[in-house]
Parts: sequence; structure tokens; C-alpha cells
Amino acid sequence: MDYNDIAKKLKTNLNETRYLHSLSVSDTATTLAQRYNIDQHKAKLAGLLHDCAREIPTSSLIDAAKEYHIPIGPIETCQPILLHAALGAILAQKKYLINDTEILDAIKLHTTGKADMTDLAKIIYLADMVEPHRRYDSINHLRDLIKNSTLDIVMIAAFSESLSFIIKKGQLIHPQTVLARNALIAKNICHG
Repeated sequence: MDYNDIAKKLKTNLNETRYLHSLSVSDTATTLAQRYNIDQHKAKLAGLLHDCAREIPTSSLIDAAKEYHIPIGPIETCQPILLHAALGAILAQKKYLINDTEILDAIKLHTTGKADMTDLAKIIYLADMVEPHRRYDSINHLRDLIKNSTLDIVMIAAFSESLSFIIKKGQLIHPQTVLARNALIAKNICHG
């Protein structure tokens, strides 16, 4: 199945706003991949499919995750919406016939991240945050950083922004996000 076939199929499974967001993330991921010398085709596909499970009702996410043996911890139990990323990786494989593990991993990690992410996974996490339809106070800072900084430095800022947003909302912080940020700081700032 090529990109256009996947996009047509995806359009029938997402509401219009989510579909447009997915197209925008795909375009943004492609641009970021070019900027950071990463496979643009993989970025385009992963960006398109990153939210392919987002239309599963929140009330059904835990049952769907159990069906596919996705680990459900206390954070996912409290905030089941996080499960759409892992479910998305499974749907991308089963429904859209994506077998590239790097693409599937990027889809799986686009909400929480993790330590030692691939550059493709970083691109998808970042593209989801900075695509043109997104609006929040510090978005221009992230967009400016992209122009002048390494991918890791931009990701530290992106994780910091995510953590700040989660804290302001009074939600639980996923430890994978903290570990991802810490690993990048240790590698790029502490030189650990």
C-alpha cells in the first residue's frame, strides 16, 4: 500500500480535523527529516499514521490495549488516552500493512517518548508538537530552535514544554518522558 492509498483509507477512519492534523504532521515530519538528514519517506508515513488509533473512544482504549497485550500501568489506567500511541503502532501494522519497525516505534513513542529514541521517533514526536495548526505560548520558541539547533537540543526543549503542560494540567507525568529528557541532557549537556 503506498502513501496515497494509506491516506485514503485513513481518511475514512478519522474525523476531518484529526485527518487534517495527520496530513500536517506528515508534511512537518517530512520537512524535519530533510532538515535533520533522516529518511523522509519513513517520516512522511509515520507522521501520517501517528494518530491512526486516535478515534478509538477513550472509554474503549483500555479494553483494546488488553486485547493486544499492551502493558497498562497506573498512568495509562488514569489517562487511557496515552494508549492510542501503542495501539496506533499495532493498527499501522495490521490495518495499513506497515512492517518497518522504525516507523512503528516512532508511532508508538509519539506521546511519551523514551530514552534512546531513534531520530525518526524524535521527528514524529516533534512534528506532532509543532505542525502548523498547533497553537500554544512557546511554539514559536520551538520552531525557532529547529532552525538553529541540533535535533537533541530541540527535543530537550520539546520534552520540557510537554512536562510543563502536563504539570499545569495537573496530570500524571509518564516516567518515560522524564527518562527521555534526562538521557538527552546527559548526552548533550552533561556529556555523560
